[in-house]
Amino acid sequence: MTATVSGPDFIALQVRDVEAAAAFYEGHLGLRRAPVSPPGAVVFATEPVPFAVREPLPGGDLDAVERPGLGVALWFRTTDAQALHDRLHAAGIPIVKAPEDGPFGRMFTFVGPEGYAITTHEG
Repeated sequence: MTATVSGPDFIALQVRDVEAAAAFYEGHLGLRRAPVSPPGAVVFATEPVPFAVREPLPGGDLDAVERPGLGVALWFRTTDAQALHDRLHAAGIPIVKAPEDGPFGRMFTFVGPEGYAITTHEG
């Protein structure tokens, strides 16, 4: 039998400070920690794909790159993109693309911990 892949099953961002990044996602996006996380990581109870922040992989040097995740598009679904935008903007979180209506509903892009660009959309 030939092996097949069904799609993403887990997404983790490498960060320098796991607890600071976890606090950002909890405090600003309202994500909740999963009951169990491996050492060096915080896993969130996100659906349908678990999301985590973790220490860099061996050999990974976040200081050697201009911006982590450059070339990767990470999207989170939200119930109200405009309200989330307004809350992040008021908290001083950098917004790199203003809210607009797109093919996946209202959407905008902000900069999260370590400089990762994250797009949120209503879905």
